[in-house]
Amino acid sequence: MSDAPETKSLPENAYLPLEPGQVYQPIIPASMDVPQASWRAVLWGLLFCVIFTVASAYSGLKVGQVMEAAIPISILAIGLARMYSRRSTLLENVIITGVGGVSGSIVAGAIFTLPALYILQLNPHPVQTIFICLAGGVMGTLFLIPLRRYFVREMHGQFPYPEATAITEVLVTGEKGGSQARLLLQATFLAGIYDFFVTTFQVWKEYVDFRFIGVVEAVATRAKVVFNFDAIAFILGLGYVMGLRSSMVLCAGGVLSNFVLVPMIWFVGRHLPDLVVYPATASIAGMTATQIFRGYVRFVGVGAIATAGIFGIVKSLKIVAGSFGIALKAFRAGDQAAGERTDQDISLMAMLVGVVLTAVGVGVFFGYLHTSLSVVLVGLLLTLVFSFFFTSVAANAIATVARNPVSGMTMLTIIISSVVLLRFGLSGTTGMFFVMAMAGMVCTALSASGQFITDLKTGYWLGSTPRVQERVKFLGVIVASVAAALTIVMLAKAFQFGEALPGDPRTVLPSPQASIMKALVQGFMSQQPVAYILFGAGAMIAVVTEMLGIPSLTFALGMYLPLELNTPALVGGFLAHYIGKRSEKVGGHAGATIRERGVIIASGLMAGGALGGVFGAALRLFPWYKEELVRTPFFGIDWLSQTVSALLFVALCAYIWYGSLRRQREGAAA
Repeated sequence: MSDAPETKSLPENAYLPLEPGQVYQPIIPASMDVPQASWRAVLWGLLFCVIFTVASAYSGLKVGQVMEAAIPISILAIGLARMYSRRSTLLENVIITGVGGVSGSIVAGAIFTLPALYILQLNPHPVQTIFICLAGGVMGTLFLIPLRRYFVREMHGQFPYPEATAITEVLVTGEKGGSQARLLLQATFLAGIYDFFVTTFQVWKEYVDFRFIGVVEAVATRAKVVFNFDAIAFILGLGYVMGLRSSMVLCAGGVLSNFVLVPMIWFVGRHLPDLVVYPATASIAGMTATQIFRGYVRFVGVGAIATAGIFGIVKSLKIVAGSFGIALKAFRAGDQAAGERTDQDISLMAMLVGVVLTAVGVGVFFGYLHTSLSVVLVGLLLTLVFSFFFTSVAANAIATVARNPVSGMTMLTIIISSVVLLRFGLSGTTGMFFVMAMAGMVCTALSASGQFITDLKTGYWLGSTPRVQERVKFLGVIVASVAAALTIVMLAKAFQFGEALPGDPRTVLPSPQASIMKALVQGFMSQQPVAYILFGAGAMIAVVTEMLGIPSLTFALGMYLPLELNTPALVGGFLAHYIGKRSEKVGGHAGATIRERGVIIASGLMAGGALGGVFGAALRLFPWYKEELVRTPFFGIDWLSQTVSALLFVALCAYIWYGSLRRQREGAAA
């Protein structure tokens, strides 16, 4: 095979809805055959997968922070491409990024659930931990394939795909070189340094709430109306790529949760200081705004997300049915009916065999837990249904806001599964193990599918063959599952998960997410009530947003996510809107350059922020690390520290604005 041709820029309609009859043409056209899943690409991808899996598992259990792998790996892939006499192709770099990026998704599913089994002293066998990760990863990958055509091809330009955009811009811009590559590296370096120091050390406050102002503090204390803002580069870039519409809907959900529901609950409960209302464990009168959000409002958000997911599945049914029709036609007629290279999936038979084998394996796994046949069958059915359902939710969430509601959907799995299986006589330690194993599979499935939709969209923009991406993805799932499970097994021998036990001298790894899941399954297996009213309220909110024509899942995610993650994204959305308006006003090549430079800078902020997060998480693995290793004299002065943070965030905004318009000004000066 010959080397790939010189890389071109992304087409102008890469991020825009297509006109009637218009077809998107990727950088590498369907008629061109260039190396993709070469040995070098697959082996480098698997190596990065193992490294990031082990590091992410430890950092996730220690500080609850999973390393963002895909964007840093895309940067590494650009560097590796220059090491060989035959420079790696753009599509080989897609494979390296996709295979390596599996690490973060499998680890996210594993650390949310598996440590809970050790906290409950159920001590799973290493083979069991591997199988839970593997089954979930395989289901998430298999169930997403029929949805690929809907989310990636048919809805082109309808979803912003923030993470996929960042990866694509890194790969294309890094490949092209020149002034745009310098701009990308500049933004990446700036954001990497900025986010690394602000999130790792005590230089200035990461979160801005302006509570040092008397009026703001009074409102926060008396009405539980608390404003929060995470002033980092990564979320600013994320909001820019999302655009104004998506970021505004996302932030609107956060406004409803934090400025309406939290104060309302406080208003009702503050007069009953001795009353504890389930599911919270303390009286509302004594709770902070954050505690009210976590104890009540978050469950409303979970109900909204689940209902919005149902709407999403209904909307995609026609395309999914069409995908099965195309696959069946190709299966009957052979490759001649399979369509062009950039729209080919693995065969329908391979998908069906994969689903059947995975289902049989899960059934056998449940059977070895010494439960009745009815429990095994019900558990298998719930696992398959939840995994398929949440695959759509995860794909929609990642395509819109690059945030996967893993914890909320896992909590919902535990709650519903516990309620159902209790009716079939499952309880006690066996019930806890059974439900947590189910939750582990479902959690890993939705996490893996969310990451995979990013890979498929990146490949679509650049011209990859989906079938090739799907095949190598399974290799990444296998390797990441073994690495993540064995890492957790080894850590369980050296550390305690959750809280310290009397007489156990081992160091504690907090495992924050798994500790929440453990408390949840323990409570439901003890037959505690279910907060149906909160889930139902969230469901009705999702129905209302659909009636109003608002993207219900984006709004629901805004309700569920902490407000500090929504507000800076809105700032990025406004920047994207006004820079877009300026590019339209200028028009022509100069206007297109403004728009392109804005996306490159925003992608660089995301890439640099992700790298800064990786380095910060890596430092936390060392026993000598302390946040106060780097501490400015003013860090403890709240008003000054927050003011510095706010001003520097404004400087980042100015960097995007003036960096995008620089070519226009240079042209005017000339």
